[in-house]
Amino acid sequence: FEAIDIWSAHQGCLHLDDVAKRLGAEGLKTLLAKHNLKLFAFSVYSGGYERYAELLGKAGGGVAVRGSGPACKPEELTARMRQFIEGLKPLAELAEKNNSYLAIENHGNALLCSLDSFKAFVDINTSPRLGIALAPYHIQTQKASVPEAIRICGRQLMFFYAWQHYPDSKQLPGVGPTDMKPWIKALADVRYRGYVNPFMHGHLEPDVMSANLKKSRDYLKDCYRKSMKM
Repeated sequence: FEAIDIWSAHQGCLHLDDVAKRLGAEGLKTLLAKHNLKLFAFSVYSGGYERYAELLGKAGGGVAVRGSGPACKPEELTARMRQFIEGLKPLAELAEKNNSYLAIENHGNALLCSLDSFKAFVDINTSPRLGIALAPYHIQTQKASVPEAIRICGRQLMFFYAWQHYPDSKQLPGVGPTDMKPWIKALADVRYRGYVNPFMHGHLEPDVMSANLKKSRDYLKDCYRKSMKM
């Protein structure tokens, strides 16, 4: 693994608050250097970006991941998305001051949810500091195409979860049955600049999680090699 995404207090993840209280930016940089890791992202679903913006900036900058807003009727989508993005302008300016980016995650029953909502987002958004964090798990629940979603996001894709809609550890790449080569090929086609993040919800025992993550890492590397021949 090359980089890390640190979560705020959501789903029992208190790591980001622990960093803020115990380590600070310099302590975080020292700890990551010790383990030969880069800082890629802060997930700020709880607490909000403003709370952690300065810490992220002082730690070297990165991507802050958060959610969108409540779902709306299809006929309201463009207006609601325009209103949502307009409301993010102060946060985009804050991200620029802190050498960072703000990525909005798609989720079930949310404003950023469907392929049409991705299209609305990329058509309306003009800020280079604002983009999308794509969660294929939620795309699969709609029986929609993950590669198509990736290509719609294009250069506005700033964060990617390698995460599939299956139970327990099968959410992880290479553990569950989803063939992710088309996903990796689509990421290469749009010249995605970030990291691919193996992900699952749930709490496995540390040894089990470590073994599964090793399998996921090796699987994704193999997907990349094979997708380059597609």
